[in-house]
Amino acid sequence: MIRVLIVDDHEVVRQGLRFVLEQVDGVEVAGECATGEQALALVRALRPAVVLLDLVMPGMDGLDVLRRLGEGRPAVIVLTSFHEDDRIVEALRLGALSYLPKTTPVDRVVEAVRAAATGGSVLEPRIASLLVRRMRGSGPPDPLAALTPREREVLTALARGRSNIEIARSLSLGKETVKTHVSSILAKLGVADRTQAAIVGLQQGLVPLDEALLDGDG
Repeated sequence: MIRVLIVDDHEVVRQGLRFVLEQVDGVEVAGECATGEQALALVRALRPAVVLLDLVMPGMDGLDVLRRLGEGRPAVIVLTSFHEDDRIVEALRLGALSYLPKTTPVDRVVEAVRAAATGGSVLEPRIASLLVRRMRGSGPPDPLAALTPREREVLTALARGRSNIEIARSLSLGKETVKTHVSSILAKLGVADRTQAAIVGLQQGLVPLDEALLDGDG
């Protein structure tokens, strides 16, 4: 069961998210709150697996919450109506796994919650493009810097030529979850397909060349 904490200062947003998530098998709304201070307290008390976090709230905002989450922090999805590029990059730098506008379709939010529970990201095309531009414009970047630890594991498996089914089996993940990870990896690396992603993994030394078998069937 994926326990979710909803943090937003608008009650109608919290109610809407709660209604949606309570219809989803395997997801439980552990709690909700309206401020950053309450969010930190409830993270400690409720131990949610995933936090849906608004960025702009009275008092402590979402970025401050991200800064103050300590060891054993839950996965965080930023769900907000604000789209300032600097805020987006900072939220992701501070550890948010996904950054979604509040206009995101319901099924996409559910996809992000499921992905976050296993360390994966769901990024809208504009956000992924922004990340790629920022990485390319900041000197010689680490192409893997934006990947979560789980996405690095999936990329390593891709570089070894593993299929999605093989990756799912080896990492104890569902096949759909693996597909979500692969899509996120492609977006973050700015590549078109899994073979190009595997090549990036090889170039970055994730897998020795003699272990690379770029023939996964997806």
